[in-house]
Amino acid sequence: MARYAAIDIGSNSVRMEAAEVLPGQLARILASDREVTRLGESVFRGGTVSEEALRNTCAVLARMSELYHKLEVVGVRVVATSAIRDTGNQRDFLARASEASGAPVEIISGREEARLIQLGVENSWPQQGKRVIIIDIGGGSAEIIAAEDGQLRESYSKPLGAVRLRESFLKDEPPTPRQLHQMHEYIQEKLWSAVRRLGHTGWDRAIATSATASAVASAVSRVPRSQRDGIDRQRISTAQVRKLYQKLAALNLAGRRKITGIGPRRAEIIVPGVAVLLDFLEEFHLPAVYYSRAGVRDGIIADLAARNVGAELSRLSRDQRREVEDMGRRYGVSLERARRVANIASQIFTAVQPLHQLPPAHGKLLEAAAYLLDVGHYVSSMGHHKHSYYVVSNSDMAGFTDRERILIAALCRYHRKALPSPLHSAYQALSVEEKRILTLLIPLLRLADNLERSHEQRIQSVDCRLNGNGEVVLQVHSSGNIDLEQWAAERAGDAFRQIYNRPVAVTKART
Repeated sequence: MARYAAIDIGSNSVRMEAAEVLPGQLARILASDREVTRLGESVFRGGTVSEEALRNTCAVLARMSELYHKLEVVGVRVVATSAIRDTGNQRDFLARASEASGAPVEIISGREEARLIQLGVENSWPQQGKRVIIIDIGGGSAEIIAAEDGQLRESYSKPLGAVRLRESFLKDEPPTPRQLHQMHEYIQEKLWSAVRRLGHTGWDRAIATSATASAVASAVSRVPRSQRDGIDRQRISTAQVRKLYQKLAALNLAGRRKITGIGPRRAEIIVPGVAVLLDFLEEFHLPAVYYSRAGVRDGIIADLAARNVGAELSRLSRDQRREVEDMGRRYGVSLERARRVANIASQIFTAVQPLHQLPPAHGKLLEAAAYLLDVGHYVSSMGHHKHSYYVVSNSDMAGFTDRERILIAALCRYHRKALPSPLHSAYQALSVEEKRILTLLIPLLRLADNLERSHEQRIQSVDCRLNGNGEVVLQVHSSGNIDLEQWAAERAGDAFRQIYNRPVAVTKART
């Protein structure tokens, strides 16, 4: 039983959730909080988060931090989305928001946001055997997500958030027909690439998440906001959405605030939010949509649990492994060999833990690098380790933080040839602690890579032990000749001796 917390800093509001996760069961919500901060207003108007919005957001984050700390969570992730992706004062925002929240704030890409949304929906409402399209309408962007049999297939992040659209198009109360027409043309233009790529037919279910979808479901059902948890999974027809939009678009703010299910602050941005939902349904020829209360926070909780955060396991989660395997496949990597190298690397990492004393979570970085160290061959076999660094460091890797991705890239860079030098920009881009981690992991990756030197699947498994005299012994199980592997691994052992100050011996296990 583990407890996790998630904070989603959106363009319209900040949301916090803390939950307890038991294997095979739905997460049990321990605490939930939400506060409208409208970060996006100042960003979409002037390009930066205003001082007032920043102060308000930090106050909210401090309150939420106090709440989740009382619950003794073992893992927390704080993410920022569209508005902070766009703002010009990211550094100041991240520093102050991280201090207030008690955890590093991470700006996630649209693709990572989509992954977390789909993961949250799937964990709260499994869609096995179905082809599903999901839309999440936030304050700054809308994420359109295609999933099949419970797995994300494609995603699109569009600048169609309710706050952004209001700031760009709706200047009057109520909006004029011309303003509404211009907004719809813009929405349809932005949706077109996703519609063209994903197609109009074949969807078993459409799901809408976010506060806009909650407000629509509440308004259609005439359910007060205090009872909105009871409308989870509710079906809303496209005709009902269209009727509600036509009603809302004709009302001023005071009129919209009188509609059951739409809160006073939501009423300010409900028209553009419902416009996006309606155009989405019509452009994809969808007869109805189901509301899901799940979102980014639920995805973060599920992701923390899947990654065994707090359990200190060193292996990649299912989503992480799928991500690196997909990336390796795109760049022509032999996945059979990559899996063997990754498995050997993990075995060595665990066996020599008394020497490196790194937290087990760093074993995941080693395993990921084992999958990706050869992607540079796609560019050129000459100096492929440097090309691997470039490819990985410039890739969007869902399931990994930015700093994890940079460390994985650096491991790929140094899996062969020279060890890190102060003259290398890849090395200088790391913090002091990251340099230490990199230095300790490089020899392990080199040993694993060289034990698969022949590419002929000669190695069945590797046992690793520490002798009383300080020697590290790799005992290889193989039915064939391993002379080449022994030679290559012992050469790679030079790096191990330099860094760990211990010799390495490679022997063949007796059959």
